[in-house]
Amino acid sequence: MAKVVYGSELSAELKQQMKQKIEGYVARGMRRPCLAVILAGDDPASHSYVKGKEKACQAVGIESRMHYLPATVGQKELECLIDALSQDDGVDGILVQLPLPKGLDEDSAILRISPDKDVDGLHPVNVGKFFLGEEGFVPCTPLGIMELLKRMECDVEGKRAVVVGRSKLVGTPVARLLQNANATVTVCHSRTRDLASVCREADILVAAIGKPRFITKEFVKPGAFVIDVGVNRKDDGHLCGDVLFEDVEPIAAAITPVPKGVGPMTICMLLANTLQGYERKML
Repeated sequence: MAKVVYGSELSAELKQQMKQKIEGYVARGMRRPCLAVILAGDDPASHSYVKGKEKACQAVGIESRMHYLPATVGQKELECLIDALSQDDGVDGILVQLPLPKGLDEDSAILRISPDKDVDGLHPVNVGKFFLGEEGFVPCTPLGIMELLKRMECDVEGKRAVVVGRSKLVGTPVARLLQNANATVTVCHSRTRDLASVCREADILVAAIGKPRFITKEFVKPGAFVIDVGVNRKDDGHLCGDVLFEDVEPIAAAITPVPKGVGPMTICMLLANTLQGYERKML
């Protein structure tokens, strides 16, 4: 039976460490780190995500500045707000909650964020730094995945890793992080032939394709480390991942569940990136 590794438990430990560090800075007379979040429109899922981020900030002692804009907001007004936050020395991180309402240009909005405050790691400057191996911000979910592999006691070096999905938010950057840790990495996608046989070669399998319960035991090498990034809603309203957990768990060495797996680590890494931006500026 696999070791089930809960991101909810790991993130709680990491947040406690961040809280202690932040309280130490405050005790020295320094201000608190600050994350500014921009939410445009009334998408229920986006509002839920933002509430979770605000709550997480409060838990570790990071100041959160929430900016709620109507769905009718114009591109210029949105970008003026981003410009103001980018120039505000009291703000260490800026997050524009995606997706934006119809009619707004997400790429243009992200370009307006100062790269030094781009805690989502989406600005082209940070993307370039990441792939060049220079210091910058890395997307939060891939960072969380690497922390989960540490908790699994998975020595990445020399292992064969397969990433199913090549999105710019998860698949492509986590493949790079695995390469940086000296794994041999294959990135699969919708055009990959005989996907199951490719996945069965993996010592580390990262499922990030957005297809509910798609990865079954036929895709998994016995003893593999399995990271399930998927968040899908079943007909009964419950969440499930891209991995058929009850099918894969008996043969894997370790596996993350959905919910309480990768999701909590994504928010945790957002806090870590905000703290990193603060420390670069203040220390």
